[in-house]
Amino acid sequence: MHSAIGKADILIEALGWIRQFRDKTTVIKLGGSILDNQEFLHHILLDILFMETVGVRPVVIHGGGARISAAMQEAGIEPRFVMGRRYTDERTLEIVEQVLAVETNEYLASEFEKIGGRAMTLNFQSTPVLHGRRLELNDDQGLPVDLGMVGEVTGVDRLVIDNLCYAGQVPFIPSMCLGPGDQKLNVNADTAAITLAAQLNAEKLVFISDVPGVLADPSDPESLISSLNRKQARELVSAGKITSGMIPKVDACLDALDQGVRKIHIVDGRVRHSLLLEVYTSHGVGTVICN
Repeated sequence: MHSAIGKADILIEALGWIRQFRDKTTVIKLGGSILDNQEFLHHILLDILFMETVGVRPVVIHGGGARISAAMQEAGIEPRFVMGRRYTDERTLEIVEQVLAVETNEYLASEFEKIGGRAMTLNFQSTPVLHGRRLELNDDQGLPVDLGMVGEVTGVDRLVIDNLCYAGQVPFIPSMCLGPGDQKLNVNADTAAITLAAQLNAEKLVFISDVPGVLADPSDPESLISSLNRKQARELVSAGKITSGMIPKVDACLDALDQGVRKIHIVDGRVRHSLLLEVYTSHGVGTVICN
């Protein structure tokens, strides 16, 4: 009986959050090694199905960097990165599209439907919803950098996505966009997720990968910081507390706040049901960044 009552208490704790987020959009960015681990992915997709069932409107956008690099090496092409972006020539673009916008996108949707969800792939073979232009960056000397066919998202077909969500379907979107003249462009998944969340007026943006969140001590997994505001995040970066690969992730979160997203979460997808624990409990299991 005590065990049954404890389960009921958990449901009651979740009730307030369920009511608060009902009919609101949450953009979920999937990345890291999570995509290649069947067990981790299964529990994340179950969490997404739960969210949709209780009235949240989840929208999934995903990367696939490790899969793309593996396919390039198999094809005899050495992956090359310029200022953190994958240099994308025509052959690389073909691989990116096949691996990311076809194989990975359709795989995720298929796995979601296996557990009872309703999914819609929004790729170049169905309905692409991300539009943009070539990304222009300058080096330290102010000279333009050649990235190949790398883009940035500037527009989203919100009506298509909203209609799917209203119909109880979960959109699965690869991080590629169409540029002028229907030129296909490779896009960084984190930055694409930010623009997507902003243009959908999302309540939340959740980054799910293989990191636990922001750590006060990068060498100590127990030093997780559960909540940060904009000022605290910038102070931690300036003090050198946030280092290495977490810096661009935190910068991306602050950029999302600047674009109007209310809360951004960094969640470890290796933790079972981490998405539900982060969204529907008072303390969460990752890091939330807000104003």
